Amino acid sequence: MVILGAGPTGLGAAHRLAERGHRRFEVYEASDRVGGLAASHTDEAGFVWDMGGHVQFSRYEYFRDLMDELLEGQWLRHDRVASVWMAGRLVPYPLQQHLHDLPTDMRERCERGLANLEAPDSTPANFREWILATFGAGIAEIFMLPYNEKVWAYPPEQLSHHWIADRVAPIAAATVAWGPNRQFRFPERGGTGEIWRRLAARLPKSQLHLRREVVAIDTRAQEVIFADKQRRHYDRLVSTIPLDSLVTRAQLASLKPLSDALQYSSVHVIGVGLHGQPPPHLAKQCWMYFAGDDCPFYRATVFSNYSPNNVPDPARHWSLMLEVSESPVKPVNQETLESCVIDGLLATGLITAREQVASVWRTRLEHGYPTPSIGRDALLEQILPALDELKIYSRGRFGAWKYEVSNQDHSLMQGVQLVDRLLGGSAEVTLHDPAVVNAPGLRPRPE
Repeated sequence: MVILGAGPTGLGAAHRLAERGHRRFEVYEASDRVGGLAASHTDEAGFVWDMGGHVQFSRYEYFRDLMDELLEGQWLRHDRVASVWMAGRLVPYPLQQHLHDLPTDMRERCERGLANLEAPDSTPANFREWILATFGAGIAEIFMLPYNEKVWAYPPEQLSHHWIADRVAPIAAATVAWGPNRQFRFPERGGTGEIWRRLAARLPKSQLHLRREVVAIDTRAQEVIFADKQRRHYDRLVSTIPLDSLVTRAQLASLKPLSDALQYSSVHVIGVGLHGQPPPHLAKQCWMYFAGDDCPFYRATVFSNYSPNNVPDPARHWSLMLEVSESPVKPVNQETLESCVIDGLLATGLITAREQVASVWRTRLEHGYPTPSIGRDALLEQILPALDELKIYSRGRFGAWKYEVSNQDHSLMQGVQLVDRLLGGSAEVTLHDPAVVNAPGLRPRPE
């Protein structure tokens, strides 16, 4: 078996194969490190950065036990402290449970919208309609609609609402402790990438190959072709590369119009290392959401609060990690982005002077979020089975293209459950039944 990609899905598949006593597999990774979109980097100044705002929580017993084994108690545990930047202040998250913290005019506008809610006479046709029907016009207009357009980089009316599950707090969830990430953990050292470095270290070194980019796939000969022209035969191919890229590299003309119709957004991650200590209002913050046009980022993470080892010297430094979305309908000027981010930090009170900045690190993730667009499911229902028939199994965040099962735990379990299916015929519950795996309660370990 050949596995393309050493992120959570590829490493999960490889680990499960080894766990079940199957040693004939090879993992190929185009990057110089493992982890995929969950990798970590250390900049020249010594600040550690993740490739986005990752935290560790899970309902899978198998995943939680594996994480315990990998870091052996080297976890830092946190209660979520999150906020929404609104009307020049930080309002506790979820906003819909803290309307009393808004200015009077905003609060009354939201309350009027809730009072005028009526039971819909039909199923919402898109995410915009779902937001209006769930939260009313007030909450929708001051936060939900502008924020979701900012984070997704597409208008909410172009999105489905079937992905939501436990990702958006409903009005009925009248508690600040809502959500599966209300408590989470983070590696003491090395960022999120440390998890995947340790999992990779369990695999035979001779079977994990870095800096091996696949440029083509010959489905008739069942071979992957690398940038250096070398070829590798496969009996079964597990691919975690983006689904649209996979179809292109495999030259599957019949599937290309379908994969080209899949939508995604890119993400710019900007890490700002800072002199001094976080101000009092950020001393316990985990992350904050930003819907307005006073900053380009949709989310800011006080990354030094996750672990003091994320900065060179916790007595002298702290750090913020910002995320900015991009799509064909929401372009980003990369030349001015860094300056605009610093301006946004000043405008939102996250920093008070440019002189606080000690280091800036940035990366652009071409494939950042798989967009749950209207029509996505119909496309996937044609593409994925057609690939399966070719003995190509596309799984993971962008391999399966399902945002609702694209967290680290979902992604690893997609790899694990695929192996169990191929070896024993068991169901791939995470891939096919997102609502089941995202429902409250602990998911039992596979046999």
